[in-house]
Amino acid sequence: MNPSTTDHVKIAKYDHPTGGWGSLKSLIRRARAEGLLMSGIWNTLLRQNKPDGYMCVSCSWAKPAEPRPFEFCENGAKATMWDQTKRRCGPDFFASHSVNELLDWPDHDLEKQGRLLEPMRYNEVTDKYEPVSWEEAFRSIGEELNKLDPKSVVFYTSGRASLEASFMYQLFARIYGSSNLPDSSNMCHESTSVGLPECIGSPVGTVQLEDFAHCDMMFFFGHNTGVNAPRLLHPVEEARRRGVPVITFNPLPERGLKRFKNPQDPREMLSPGPGTKMSSDFLQLRGGGDIAAMTGIAKAVLALDDAAKQTGAPCVLDTAFIEEHTHGFDAFEAYVRGTSWKNIEARSGLKQADLEHVAYVYSRASAVIGNYGMGLTQHRHGTENVHMLCNLLMMRGNVGKRGAGISPLRGHSNVQGQRTVGISEKPELVPLDKFAEFYRFEPPREKGLDTVETCEGVIDGSVKAFIGLGGNFVRAVPETGLVEASWRHLRLHVQIATKLNRSHLIPGAVTYLLPCLSRIEKDRQATGEQHVSMEDSTACIHGSFGYRPPASPKLLSEPKIIAELAKATVAAKSSIPWDEWIDDYARIRDEIERCYPQHFKDFNKRFLTPGGFHRDIKASNRVWETPNKKANFKPPTALETDPDVDTARPGVLTLITIRSNDQFNTTVYGYNDRLRGIYGTRMVLLMNDDDIRAIGLREGQEIDVISAADDGIERCVRGLRVTPYSIPRGNCAGYYPELNPLIPLWHRAEKAHVPAAKSVPVRIIRPE
Repeated sequence: MNPSTTDHVKIAKYDHPTGGWGSLKSLIRRARAEGLLMSGIWNTLLRQNKPDGYMCVSCSWAKPAEPRPFEFCENGAKATMWDQTKRRCGPDFFASHSVNELLDWPDHDLEKQGRLLEPMRYNEVTDKYEPVSWEEAFRSIGEELNKLDPKSVVFYTSGRASLEASFMYQLFARIYGSSNLPDSSNMCHESTSVGLPECIGSPVGTVQLEDFAHCDMMFFFGHNTGVNAPRLLHPVEEARRRGVPVITFNPLPERGLKRFKNPQDPREMLSPGPGTKMSSDFLQLRGGGDIAAMTGIAKAVLALDDAAKQTGAPCVLDTAFIEEHTHGFDAFEAYVRGTSWKNIEARSGLKQADLEHVAYVYSRASAVIGNYGMGLTQHRHGTENVHMLCNLLMMRGNVGKRGAGISPLRGHSNVQGQRTVGISEKPELVPLDKFAEFYRFEPPREKGLDTVETCEGVIDGSVKAFIGLGGNFVRAVPETGLVEASWRHLRLHVQIATKLNRSHLIPGAVTYLLPCLSRIEKDRQATGEQHVSMEDSTACIHGSFGYRPPASPKLLSEPKIIAELAKATVAAKSSIPWDEWIDDYARIRDEIERCYPQHFKDFNKRFLTPGGFHRDIKASNRVWETPNKKANFKPPTALETDPDVDTARPGVLTLITIRSNDQFNTTVYGYNDRLRGIYGTRMVLLMNDDDIRAIGLREGQEIDVISAADDGIERCVRGLRVTPYSIPRGNCAGYYPELNPLIPLWHRAEKAHVPAAKSVPVRIIRPE
């Protein structure tokens, strides 16, 4: 595969705020590149995240009931332009390029070819994709599936699919006989889905959008908000303007939580000032130092509480909340008091005085939101990171009240909602008895494969078939080299997609590419235009209305494709009237309500109202659905988030994988990362100046990076450029997915199996 770079590389410090003129100029360049500058794309964007519009196809941040005139961010607009490009990738393209040739193309160049137009089947003899009718594709896929053991077939879901499509997809898989329903959350926030229930009894956060207007302090841990959820910057900016402290912990100084200039505020845009200071305190901790940092804050809070008791002042701890609502505080307190400041400072990379300052600010706040991203979840002890933030919030009763709570910032736009309607490999999370009763089939009861286990199954040959509902699975997972090499031994490989990506170019014995409508496009079925629904990061359900004409008359919707696959494979194995559901998606929503009445009461009546409706998250009201009916303090086992990886060895650095300002997940819009001052390339390794000197390197030097896992497997990424950056010594950073080949499959969260992509041991090699 050719490297993700151009002939015009420039590295220059970027001192401007997030947003501002930089964002506007970036969107104009993107519109021009996609042939959309003088098109109707700007009218389309006016409908993005509006009550009568469509949900953004990228991030999952909340869609407000009273939107701003422009309820889209730079990255959300890029996603829409990328989706609605005028470029087309049809039979003529595939006739001109073999799959082997396309394997050399970078990710950006593949998706740049535009929208897929009609179903294609891979021909091993010609090494090309060739057109096939929908009828033949469905018939052939159904025949292949019925030759296989269902337990050897994986049904993967990316975070793009709607609630309706996700509900149908998991039913199809279970009727077929497979519990193998991994999804993209296995690679990012599964540590949340495992960790939060153990503490508060809910797999999702407790914060709603309106809480941001009532908080008087915020934490941010391990999240690049300016790139991954830019619309969140608006409530953060509003909080900062009313004097709310925002304290951020992150190894890299990300611009979004440094400075922000609101593109929707003409006065701010025209002012020469630097924009709003978004973090009152920005602490650059060592990668993986979050447990240590939070332990230090908790230790200082206990010291403040001790001092208050001595002077007769009000307690700093919320003792009433702790006594009435929690369990395990004594063990947690003993852990914190028994941990030395010396060890806290060494592991976190932060000073005691700085953490004591944070604790003092925290002690004076009465409603605190704890926001976090994959900087907490993608570690071996990622679940303990989540526990620790819960512990910190519960010390002062900051869960289950207005303006406070825990706020996991999810990635793709419906990744959380898919779990809500049954996309899960864990049978205990799914109402299997209801499915059996309502649809007259017996679902499998055993645990299925998650994402990492799917990769292991592909490598050892136990996985025989893979159906992907969106996504770029092969590119997104760790251990890329072994996975790609083994993927070709699959009997069946089916991808449902809007644009070409690398996963489509790793064929099995039988391989189909099934193009679908985008969420932004009109979906007409027998009863007229259909709407779909999504769940955002705050567990709020919204409707989404297609607006644009389809890219091709031959495209089918995701629900339609799923229904036809089910009819071709399991037509007589349940009572589900697949055609009736497709005729009117409201019938699918009625079935979701029937299976999940707690969360979807009056689904069809409520989901199109401005602001949508919230799921019934009991922990938001201090009802704890844990085995002991309490919120549980969970002390960590150690300060180290990745205890089995020795990065203290000479020459070993800890790699943190990151996203650029010009990408969303594996989708790369371009080669510029404006907010980090990197232009024309993605093949960089961001390094501390002292590490560059100690290893004997120089700025701009080309290097190779190899895995330091020492497990006998060779892993290497070649052709990276040494780039000095503000990052703690011993850490380095580079782009996902280019550096995924360096991550061992076994290097994953212990309970959640999330790849530990924020703490990868590596060594640097100078090419001969």
